[in-house]
Amino acid sequence: MTKAAELAKMGEVLTNSQLGGRRNIIINGAMQVAQRGTSQTGITATANEGYTTVDRFAFDGSTHSGVFTATQSTDAPTGFSNSLKMECTTADTSTAAGELQMLQTRFEGQDLQHLKKGTSDAQKITVSFYVKGNASATYMCELQDSDNGRTNGQTFAVTTSWNRIVLTFIGDTTGTLDNDNALSLRLNFWFNAGSTFTGGTFTSNQWTTTTNERVGSITNFFDSTDRTFFITGVQLEVGSQATPFEHRSYGEELALCQRYYAENNIGKYSINLIRVSDSLKRANIQFPTVMRASPSCAFPDATLDGQSLGTITPNKAGVFIQGYANDATVQSIETYTADAEL
Repeated sequence: MTKAAELAKMGEVLTNSQLGGRRNIIINGAMQVAQRGTSQTGITATANEGYTTVDRFAFDGSTHSGVFTATQSTDAPTGFSNSLKMECTTADTSTAAGELQMLQTRFEGQDLQHLKKGTSDAQKITVSFYVKGNASATYMCELQDSDNGRTNGQTFAVTTSWNRIVLTFIGDTTGTLDNDNALSLRLNFWFNAGSTFTGGTFTSNQWTTTTNERVGSITNFFDSTDRTFFITGVQLEVGSQATPFEHRSYGEELALCQRYYAENNIGKYSINLIRVSDSLKRANIQFPTVMRASPSCAFPDATLDGQSLGTITPNKAGVFIQGYANDATVQSIETYTADAEL
């Protein structure tokens, strides 16, 4: 064995075959963090969609009458503890033209400049993930450039066993991504699509602006109430090589998620109210990390009626409580949510 080979082998042993450096652009790809809760029932094209269970993964649907439940599941492949499970609870076997259902995660443009999109040096992008279902199925994985209205999709197969899917997308020399904290790119997983999206001629791994060529032939997730889908280990990285999944600690993933959504609940860290006048109290809320933007805040504590928000920044928020200045039973805020999602 040559000296170079010996050093390479030593590196594999020391790193357990994990490559160094931050490679995975996905946040919470192992489905570890679920601040909003571990299960959401009754998700439809109009109700309960958006961010519901595991952080940084949202549902987006339109016009279909199918209903499903999303769960942070403990059914996962070796090396993982969690997955995101979708389970159809109401079928919709007739797919109308405008129907769609997808799972997606969203990215800020300032985190994607190294993709060199829109230049002659545009980089290939490799997406990998683990999936399984109750039966064989075909779904679609898509990159969606929200800044320039461009998409690129590839289908993938699901079986009843956990399998790792690896898809490499060609670089896109058209359409640069904005260098800011707004939405620039989505990673979409399609589970239902009508002719509005499938009526043209679909070409795999091709960037396009044509809507009806966007999705190929896929399984209708809502074809039966037996239908399930599991996903975990989602990784998006630069280049044509899928590297081993980049595992991060729960604490690190939580902090990354809290840039977009944070909450204080079950009285874990009560926030004391400060007397301003005989009829007014004030609270200053410091968020656990600097958020992507000034968030929308809510205070679900039923006893705190008469609320009004003061100044909100990505770091903190002020809230004023009317009518409780002399009420000894109301001394703190035990629940709040701060939402700065893309």
